[in-house]
Amino acid sequence: MNKAAFLPTFFIIIYLLSAIKPAYCQDNEQNNEQNREYGFSIGTGFGVAYGQAQEAVYPIPGDTKGELLSELIWEMKPVCYLGFFADFGLIDLLNKPGFFTSLALKTGFQGTSGKMEDRDWLSIENGNLTHFSSHTNETNEYITIDLAVGASLPIKYLYIKPFISGSWMHFIFTARDGYIKYSHETYPGSGIYEPIEDAQVKPIVGKVVSYQQDWLLAAIGFSIGTNILAPFSFDLSFQITPLTYCQSIDNHFWGNIFRDFTSLGLFIEPKGSFSIAVNNFNFLLDVSYRYISKTIGDSYISSNNTLYSLSQNKAGAGLSLWNFQLIVKINL
Repeated sequence: MNKAAFLPTFFIIIYLLSAIKPAYCQDNEQNNEQNREYGFSIGTGFGVAYGQAQEAVYPIPGDTKGELLSELIWEMKPVCYLGFFADFGLIDLLNKPGFFTSLALKTGFQGTSGKMEDRDWLSIENGNLTHFSSHTNETNEYITIDLAVGASLPIKYLYIKPFISGSWMHFIFTARDGYIKYSHETYPGSGIYEPIEDAQVKPIVGKVVSYQQDWLLAAIGFSIGTNILAPFSFDLSFQITPLTYCQSIDNHFWGNIFRDFTSLGLFIEPKGSFSIAVNNFNFLLDVSYRYISKTIGDSYISSNNTLYSLSQNKAGAGLSLWNFQLIVKINL
């Protein structure tokens, strides 16, 4: 999304939301009190993601003394995004038990987002670093969709929300320019390398690697909050699951293409939210931390446009991401 178009788009959306409200209210004035126990809200907001995506190659016996054969870190420091939100649930969460559902879509702006660092541990003698490169990282695509469905349960001055959730996350990065620092084998084919500190630094110009991650996950979670200090409300939530799946594509412009299918990394997400209600609007500040430990699975390799073949090495993917959001919602 073009950065210059963000502010006009944001204010147009707010205007349209405020225009929707009067017509909607007139159509719903005849609803009975039972129907008015539940409400619907939509909103938009601006957010910043700060963290990194991870790509890993696991060694087979004899590859290296290190824990990993290779690791690439793709920074998102930061990626700014526009969010769209829809919620349905009880209007008064402290009045009675009920259910709720929520949907969030976030789409990020393209641009430079830090560095991509590539590390290899190829020595059969020790676990020392043998290859290192650093490049400018560009985030080309950033899309996330989160859906949650659950129950709301009042307990005195608090409400508790157990829920299940599903997420899809899509990232595309391109690394370019920068430099490489590769140590050399003491003699070809030995698997024993000279110290990387003695290696020369060589500059790189142009595109080096592109990387795409597509995540799917299903989680369970709960939140606890209160609105007894209305118009202020507070909410804390936590999600967890091992049910994570990642499909990724690593395209080395100088050589091979890797397609990885990995799963079962531990996902956790703590989140805090503070909101202020003003008439029919809610203004929210959200802070969350989304973490997925390294997954593991099969990797397929294509060299010089050949058909893909199964690699002997297993692949992995991971994610570590802070999110800071400012959101405005209108109650319909």
